[in-house]
Amino acid sequence: MTYTHARRGTVGRAGWRARGAAVLAAGLAALCINVHGVAHAATTAATGAARSATTVRGLDVSGYNPHVDWKATAAKGAAFAYVKATEGVSYTNSYFSQQYNGAAGAGLIRGAYHFARPDASGGRAQADYFLAHGGKWTRDGKTLPGALDIEANAHGDTCYGLSRSAMTSWIAAFVNEYQARTGRHPVIYTAASWWATCTGNYGGFGRTDPLWIVNQSGTPTPLPAGWNTYTVWQTAASGTFPGDQDVFNGSLKELRTFALGDYTPPPPAPGWPLVQQGQAGRQVNTVQYLLGAHGASLTVDGRFGAGTRDAVVAFQRARGLTPDGVVGPNTWQHLVVTVRQGDTGAAVRAVQEELKAHGAAVTVDGRFGAGTRDAVVTFQKSRGLPQDGVVGANTWMNLVS
Repeated sequence: MTYTHARRGTVGRAGWRARGAAVLAAGLAALCINVHGVAHAATTAATGAARSATTVRGLDVSGYNPHVDWKATAAKGAAFAYVKATEGVSYTNSYFSQQYNGAAGAGLIRGAYHFARPDASGGRAQADYFLAHGGKWTRDGKTLPGALDIEANAHGDTCYGLSRSAMTSWIAAFVNEYQARTGRHPVIYTAASWWATCTGNYGGFGRTDPLWIVNQSGTPTPLPAGWNTYTVWQTAASGTFPGDQDVFNGSLKELRTFALGDYTPPPPAPGWPLVQQGQAGRQVNTVQYLLGAHGASLTVDGRFGAGTRDAVVAFQRARGLTPDGVVGPNTWQHLVVTVRQGDTGAAVRAVQEELKAHGAAVTVDGRFGAGTRDAVVTFQKSRGLPQDGVVGANTWMNLVS
């Protein structure tokens, strides 16, 4: 599909949807076999496969879903919706009014999103185009802040030919213009792997912009740099509702609060994240360090490529685990190594990297000295864990979740 603007912008939803079913199936299978001060991110206790009955569910649609029966969608339990309004500076969704107004007419809280085309024009110009064609936010209790959908280019360079600094500047231009004209920071829809690749793990937007995380593997983690929780999570490419399936990180009352103004989602509950090929960032670093502690020969670069997957498969086979190459709960529990003061090596480096990511001032030298122990005790205290200074399975889970 070319840029016919059918769904998220034929990059986004086409790209994600094309592999969404396979990724979701793999993620859920792994879950079944194995039994992530910011204003915006994640409770990871519940997954896309098993959320409580009070989960606030929603959907997002585009021109690919031209005729939505909104009353039926509301009757099935949808509480909110995001509707594609624009893409670049030349496309508007011809079904936008039916979708946007229809959702509101059925009682859903709804918002509009813009599919970013950083190769087409500047971020400010695209924010203005979005605002001129349905992207405005109104403090009426039924309108969500507009969302910037920024993700991989399916028809060319993944990062649209921009350097990491140029991409960060492009996003900032969009965000700043939208905030200046509406009084609200836009939601940012993205995936952790793309964010790492195309912004270099820039962390500045997590302080102000709500996160709409796309991860169809059964868990919202890993989150992009800068966010320690999410506001909306896209869990699947299809399901009960038309379009993509989403959940809101909070109650229905809190969804209404978010529509009216600022909202701080609940803090994340600890849990073993799913880490697999294609991902990048802190959790991949930790997996690579721990594989090294078990004898694997790997470069610790934070990128889960074919070599890391091969090492995971070899580790799983050696432990009698399902050799799927995915680091899920069961693999994590075999992979982590209990470390304490006096220990040295790759597992200690992994602990130190994790502690740094959580704000500790430690040196990553692979030596578990008094300073590392003090940082572990401080972290354990912050999470309500026994303060013994030993990094066992429970402390590991809190570090990597």
